[in-house]
Amino acid sequence: MVIILGLGFTGQRLARRLLRAGAQDRVRVAALVRDCSRFGTLAAEGLELLEIGTLANAQLLPKAAALFYSIPPLGPAADIVMHPWLCALEPRRIVYISSTGVYGEAAEVDEHTLPGPNDDRGRARLAAEQRILEGPWSTLILRAAAIYGPHRGVHTAIREGRLPRSAGSGVISRIHAEDLAALSAAGLFSDVEGAWPVADDAPCTSAEIAAWYQTRFGELAPDGITECSVAGRRVNGRKIRALLGVELKYATWQAGIVASLREEEAREAIA
Repeated sequence: MVIILGLGFTGQRLARRLLRAGAQDRVRVAALVRDCSRFGTLAAEGLELLEIGTLANAQLLPKAAALFYSIPPLGPAADIVMHPWLCALEPRRIVYISSTGVYGEAAEVDEHTLPGPNDDRGRARLAAEQRILEGPWSTLILRAAAIYGPHRGVHTAIREGRLPRSAGSGVISRIHAEDLAALSAAGLFSDVEGAWPVADDAPCTSAEIAAWYQTRFGELAPDGITECSVAGRRVNGRKIRALLGVELKYATWQAGIVASLREEEAREAIA
């Protein structure tokens, strides 16, 4: 069985991926959430939902499951990382989604780069990693670069009048949510352990994406656009992909943005 803690942007894609596989391999997939009514579509597809209320709900799930965990350590449900919850679930394996923010000011990152967070978010992420690593389960930590996809990323920021501005090296690495879900799925059923950076193969500045977007779609950034600074970091995530045997569906942000826009249009057509 697979249990999902964090049925968000990436978690929902992972759930659908696992449910498709489970139809053939008889894999049960469950998620602990704060409001089951928000996920009716996934429930109809076969996802088992339990509300996060008391530890008694954790006792309803089979022990020795594989656990996907992506709840941010500073978020409203951050207390789930505490040992009472995890010990109640008694997972045999945890795949935890962390962030390349744990690398602090490092402008070049690969599997050999040591963490050195320089802000509260990065320190909280690293502390969460350490707490999970202390448990009796097998652990794989995926330190994700900037996650993007439909309605999320620079292409969305441009249309909403917000354009992220790279700081430091001026270059940002990214990963499409679908590829992060694929890596997570592979990680749940592997025996690879440790903490690994995850990114696609096309780091770039936000300005490069904005220029490409304007040329490709003829759409200018709105007047009075607001810039928000984000840390620049070039991330090499090839090693963990090789270990898990995963090939990126969107190795470049160009391919990922085009696919994201198509998915957005498909959703709007259904709505």
